[in-house]
Order: sequence, then C-alpha cells, then structure tokens
Amino acid sequence: MTTVVYVDYNATTPIDPEVYEAMRPYLTLRFGNPSSHHAYGRTAALALEEARGQVADLIGARSGEIVFTSGGTESNNLAIRGHGLSAGRIVTSAVEHPSVAGPVRCLVDEGWRHDVLPVDATGRIDLDAARSILSTPADVVSVIAAQNETGVVQPVAEIAALARAANPDVVVHTDAAQAAGKIPVDVGELGVDLATIVSHKMYGPKGVGALFVRGHRIRRPLMVGGGQEAGVRPGTEPVAAIVGFGAACARARHLLADEAVRLAGLRERLWSKLSARITGLRRTVPEDVETLPNTLHVLFPDCDAVDLLAAADTVAASVGAACHAGRDTASAALLAMGLSSDEAWGAMRLSLGRFTTAAEIERIVHDLVEAYLRISRDD
Repeated sequence: MTTVVYVDYNATTPIDPEVYEAMRPYLTLRFGNPSSHHAYGRTAALALEEARGQVADLIGARSGEIVFTSGGTESNNLAIRGHGLSAGRIVTSAVEHPSVAGPVRCLVDEGWRHDVLPVDATGRIDLDAARSILSTPADVVSVIAAQNETGVVQPVAEIAALARAANPDVVVHTDAAQAAGKIPVDVGELGVDLATIVSHKMYGPKGVGALFVRGHRIRRPLMVGGGQEAGVRPGTEPVAAIVGFGAACARARHLLADEAVRLAGLRERLWSKLSARITGLRRTVPEDVETLPNTLHVLFPDCDAVDLLAAADTVAASVGAACHAGRDTASAALLAMGLSSDEAWGAMRLSLGRFTTAAEIERIVHDLVEAYLRISRDD
C-alpha cells in the first residue's frame, strides 16, 4: 500500500504517544466518576484538576477559569449564546469558523444586531474599519485568534481594546482552537473574557475541549443537569479524554518555541520547492503577514484543487471549499479576502505538524507537481 503523506494537521492531529500513555490508566483501572465520594472518585477528581491546571497553564489562565466541554463547537456555542444578555449588538469578523457563525445567526433570529469586521486582501482584520465599527458600543465581540484556512493571526488584543473603549462591560471571546498549542496564547495579554481551545488540534483526543471563562461571564448554560464544571457544563466528565487533553497542553507548552521554528522552516522549504516547479503558483497570504508557523495556503493557477487532490491521492491536505447541505461552495473566508470564486476553487491548505519530516516535504512536492502537470496536460 502506498504511504499517504499527512499535511492536514489543522483539521486534526494524531494522538501523541505520550498523551496516549497518560490516558491509558483512566481507560482501565482508574475508571471512577470524579463526583463519587470514594477512592475511585477521588483519584479521578485529582486527575481532572491536574488536567485543568495544565490547560490553564498553556493559555495563562487560572485553573478555576477552565470549563471542560465536548470540543470547539460546544465551547463556541457556549461563548456566543451563554452570556445571558438580552438582545443587543454582536460583532464578529468576516472569517470566523462556522461554529461561531452558526450561533451568531441564532442570536440574529432572536433580535440581535450583527455587524462584521472586514478583512483586507491578506486575510487580516482591517483595523481602520474595526475602529469605526467598534466606536459604537457592542455587547459581545468574537474574533478568531488564527484563521483555520489561511492561518492568519488576527489582532485580537487590539480588537478587544477597541471594544472596551466603547463599552467596558463588553463580552470579548476568541476562538483559539487553531492558535493554542501552535503559537503563544495568553488570555490576559489578549484581554478576552472567553477563549475556546480544543484537544484534537494539539495531539490530544477528540471529543474534549475547554472554554476559558473570566469571572461569571456565562450566566445561561446551554444544558442543565448536575453541578459539574461549576454548573456551566453539567454531565459526568470524560476523565480519560480530559487527562489526555491536559497532557497534550503540557507537551505543547514544552515544545512550542522549538516546534514553531522547525515547522516554519519546513513550510518555507515546501513553498520554495513548489513555487519553483509550478509557474503562477501564488501564496494566498504574503510572507510579511503573521501566520501560524505550520500553515501554507496556496492558489494553484487554472486548476480545481479538488481535482488536484484526487489526482495526488498520496497527499492528505485540505482544499478551499466547504460542503453545505450537499452543495459545494467556495470558501467564505477566501471570498472575504477579495478572491474570485475561480481563484478560491484553486486553493489548498497544507498544514504541517509534529510528525512532518523533511523527507515528507520532498514527497509532497513531487506528488503535487506530478499531479498538477498531469491535469494540465489533460486539459
């Protein structure tokens, strides 16, 4: 069987072996319910709190500010809909993840006003436009920390400051699912009240995430039941998954600086070799714009990236399209940057990770170039 090279780490990551080993005891012998008042329960509760501290340490929070959830989608929904405010004004960027855009639409249906911060051609929020939009007080602001497709790092701290200048009581949320574990994220420096982080984006298990909550910003939980997670997210906690999440955060914190340098080097090597072989290949985001160190987003000329990936079936990457209700549409984030639909169809995200090697970069270049040339000849 031909080996497939995985360069879709922004979609999900494999579990790090050290994370798996940390989880194993809680899948077998240490199976207790952390709410139980006996030895098994106490063991589980201690593990839960250790993991909570590890998650908090990664983002500069206190352990009591971490609420465990089932993942990024739940955390984002809880942040957008759990504040308990009556109909007001919410401001988001034009390049948010669907798990933010969806609950925002729910608020609009309930009578909220929604204003959008535009991005420039590089995919970064236009701060001049933001100053104008945020000069009118907003009740809730949500801005993605690093865009999941392009990898562009957004000016969250600046946006938070602008929002608070107009309304000191504004609730500011950032979806840091892609950023946490790849670049430094400090909730204090960002000035946010709520922040979403996700386990499976940083070599932990799927099905678990967290929401950083400053103070009592969540007043209307999405679910009711037991008193777990301070009543914000009731339900028996999945201890093994949470232990894995904590271990993943601790490992990411330890490796953060070195991995950022290594991955940026591999990314630039990939770009250099691809652009040397494919005439007209474009980098979606200029090199002088801050992006995640692992993410390369490119536009293949006169080519449908879906067809290209089908032809290069030894490369696992992501294309610039999303499927909604069975119909393919060009990426909203790319269209917001001013790209045409035709350009967006040629977009591909190559996101590297902890287990990407220099040899794999050579394979990716060879296989993508061969597939591109083959498609071009056929056309």
